[in-house]
Amino acid sequence: MSHSAQRQPADDRQSDDFVVLGKLTSPYGIKGWMKVYSYTSPIRGILDYAEWVVRHNGQLSRYRLKQGRPQGRGLVAQLEGVDYRDQAEALAGAEVLLPKQELPNLDHGEYYWHQLEGLRVVTLDAVSLGTVAYLFETGANDVMVVKGEGAPDDRERLLPWLPDDVVKRVDLEAGEIVVDWDPEF
Repeated sequence: MSHSAQRQPADDRQSDDFVVLGKLTSPYGIKGWMKVYSYTSPIRGILDYAEWVVRHNGQLSRYRLKQGRPQGRGLVAQLEGVDYRDQAEALAGAEVLLPKQELPNLDHGEYYWHQLEGLRVVTLDAVSLGTVAYLFETGANDVMVVKGEGAPDDRERLLPWLPDDVVKRVDLEAGEIVVDWDPEF
């Protein structure tokens, strides 16, 4: 009996066409279940997607989600074709991806983080602060990490994501975020 996972190759799209939803961290039990670290908010949101694209060792494969549930403080899931612990071990460390076009549409003024990363950040006075490297949650509000490459001072800044207060305008087409921020801070 073969213990290899029955998987379908994902198409050849570039990594830029996907967003990372989470990570398969380690096996859970002996029947192919895996512990899942979810980047979605709420964390159970990753279980709403019936098909996962899994990137492991540079290879993309598609798996159907058989089952998933909360377990302790995290999540566990079982993928179709992953029925044994050794198959689950082989996927440990893999990323769970979703094609960007499958993301739900957002309301006006809402953005996915991947849409903001790489945008230029300028003040109301058109002073460049750099580009958005990444964002993170603090509990109170999200924070943009702005790297100053190409900006006059080359600094890294942490700007709170506060629409209407700090973040005045996001223009995805122009690739720019306008902020009310003192460049000296």
